[in-house]
Amino acid sequence: MPDAAAGLPPARRRLTVVAPVFNEQEVIAAFYERTRAVLETVRDRYATRILFVVDRCTDDTMTVLRRIAERDREVQVLVLSARFGHQMSLLAGIDHAGDADAIVMMDSDLQHPPELIPELLAQSERGNDVVFTVRRDSAEIGRMRRLLGNLYYRALGYLSNIPVQRNTADFRLISGRVARALREQIRERAVFLRGIFSWVGFNQVAVEYSPAKRAAGRSKYSLSRMIALATAGILSFSTKPLRMGIFVGIGLALLGFGYGAVTVVSYFTDRSLPSGYATIVTLLLLFSGVQLIFMGILGAYIGGIYDEVKKRPHYIIDEAINFRADERSP
Repeated sequence: MPDAAAGLPPARRRLTVVAPVFNEQEVIAAFYERTRAVLETVRDRYATRILFVVDRCTDDTMTVLRRIAERDREVQVLVLSARFGHQMSLLAGIDHAGDADAIVMMDSDLQHPPELIPELLAQSERGNDVVFTVRRDSAEIGRMRRLLGNLYYRALGYLSNIPVQRNTADFRLISGRVARALREQIRERAVFLRGIFSWVGFNQVAVEYSPAKRAAGRSKYSLSRMIALATAGILSFSTKPLRMGIFVGIGLALLGFGYGAVTVVSYFTDRSLPSGYATIVTLLLLFSGVQLIFMGILGAYIGGIYDEVKKRPHYIIDEAINFRADERSP
């Protein structure tokens, strides 16, 4: 290690910014320029690099990134062979951040402001291993989306054994030891990073931010992908939906026994009872509907087990730009 007493400069910590990319040709150059400008302000304390993880784009994003990487050797580009999704792109970035002392994960659409990076670093320097961000509600977030988000986080808080704060984002800083734990010990397939980083513990602190409007393009998170991410969050950190089936079954059984007892008594006391067709149909629909719901829940958990036992890789790399040979494998 450099000796400050001997007149040598102190060693700089290593910082990697991991940015997933999918069809961002209109904004990726602006993201690079703003992020690079912010990183220049901490260059005296950090050796920095930007790692773009490209989730198999279908536009000219790669053309822009190749030009950037040619003139800036501190920019690395990891190209995945197919669209593996946002969470897997973040995981690939963490896997290939190497010996970074700090990793900042952020989206490349400029809704996560690069200007917040110094604040994240400041919190890290105070001894926090995870510095996560909490999004302030803004007018750009629709009322329905805000309502659904609130309901989801309430459901996750009730069902899960880990706390996940409302409005958290995948915009966060993690220390090198948290990244190593993820690379070496936590390799599950249904990755829900917000829950995982809450689960791992260590010293954590929140930083609030106001999301900016998208500089260009549109959100890549379709409704189906948002539902899939929400489902992964619940299935990864809770077995309560399975246990709920027991209590619902007991409740319906007691209801059935009670109704049966009332029916038997009525049979002997009231000979003018109707045939009961509507009651039978209603009960059949109720019980069969509940059974199908819990069969679906069981199927979701069994599907997760199936994905785990196949042990397919989380992602496959097609191309690595500005990587040394020893950096291309996690």
